Amino acid sequence: MATDPRELYQQVIIEHNKKPRNFGKLDTHTHHADGHNPLCGDQLQLTLNVVDGLIEDIKFEGHGCAIDVASASLMTGAVKGKPVAEAETMADQFRSMVRGDLDPATDAHLLGKLTLFKGVKDLPSRVKCAVLPWATLHSALKGEATVSTE
Repeated sequence: MATDPRELYQQVIIEHNKKPRNFGKLDTHTHHADGHNPLCGDQLQLTLNVVDGLIEDIKFEGHGCAIDVASASLMTGAVKGKPVAEAETMADQFRSMVRGDLDPATDAHLLGKLTLFKGVKDLPSRVKCAVLPWATLHSALKGEATVSTE
């Protein structure tokens, strides 16, 4: 078992990249959006079923770097079953954390194990990779069909 947070981060990224959770497309969905990160070529499609203000189901497909895929995998697991408002709060907190504006050790947050991504703030070229799934979620919930990190 990894004790170094960086080693644990790497193990989680590798695991979720190799075996992403919630990968695929919902045949019927209430919301969807396509995300694109031109910097490294990440492309992501999200489909969601939102019923009575709750994210009942969510899936993603596409291709991207390991950080993008792992972020999407963990995000979909974290927001499934949550109220839309809570998912939006998590998206805001995640973006703040990876940009270095929220310190999960001292600031209140709803991120749980997503705090593993806090080290992304030290890799500026990868921040957009980690944020793409969350920006795509935000766009889908707002009824916007596409989002780009540029």
